[in-house]
Amino acid sequence: MGKNRATVRAVGVGISVVLLAASAAACSSDDKKDSAKAGGAAAAPSAAPTTKGPEAFAAAGYQGIKPGMAKDAGLATGALEASPVSLLGGCTDFVYKGGPAPDQARMAAEAATEARYKDLSAKADAASGKAPAPAGTLPPNASAKDAAAAAAGSAAGAKDSAAAAKLIADSTMALVDLRVAQEAKDKTYLTTGRVSFAEAGLRELAAPAEARTAEGIGAGSTLEALQQAYGAKGLQQDKSGRYVLPVEGQPGWQYEFTVDAGKVAGMAAVNRDIKCA
Repeated sequence: MGKNRATVRAVGVGISVVLLAASAAACSSDDKKDSAKAGGAAAAPSAAPTTKGPEAFAAAGYQGIKPGMAKDAGLATGALEASPVSLLGGCTDFVYKGGPAPDQARMAAEAATEARYKDLSAKADAASGKAPAPAGTLPPNASAKDAAAAAAGSAAGAKDSAAAAKLIADSTMALVDLRVAQEAKDKTYLTTGRVSFAEAGLRELAAPAEARTAEGIGAGSTLEALQQAYGAKGLQQDKSGRYVLPVEGQPGWQYEFTVDAGKVAGMAAVNRDIKCA
């Protein structure tokens, strides 16, 4: 009887061992599957896209607009609004996509100012060419008739000279008005950005407010930061008050930084050797 009980106990212990081993194997198999899944997930390449930084503003090009580019080619890039915002001085100006719509009243005033200057300038040139030379001294034996004719000629000459002088003065004032209109246009698009084309091609890139150079300079930068970035590269202040810097590798082109209250208010890359008209 005792022998049978011992046998039963032995069998029970064996079954328990087998069950425990099977359970352990199953857990181990599950752990391996989970580990394989985890390992597979870790090994998978990231799908997150890499992003480039914002484009640096440079005279070599910005938003696809480059030196030497003709107006039609610039419009074909899709970077500009299709309607010009200014025709002042013979250049055609556009804003970048999303920029302000053309101000027709301001453009009409610009056209009137320019037409007045051209008209007065032409008249002043013509009058200056017609002005008679001063009358010579009468000989001692000149008759009264000769003296009277000389006096009449002098009076007419003086009258013509006065008219010419007035036309020249008016023409000069019209030129001042034209310069004021040009400065007002530049100020209008100082922060929105502007692209100007002459007949020969791109003449000026005026940067929008968010643009930055490769050195991080843009609207809002301090004058100290501007000087630190470009002082050793030839940055100078010109007669207009702008800070200018020649563009290396781009003959005729220069950077122009407008500074107000110690901070950069606007910047442009321009070739002033290219004439609008």
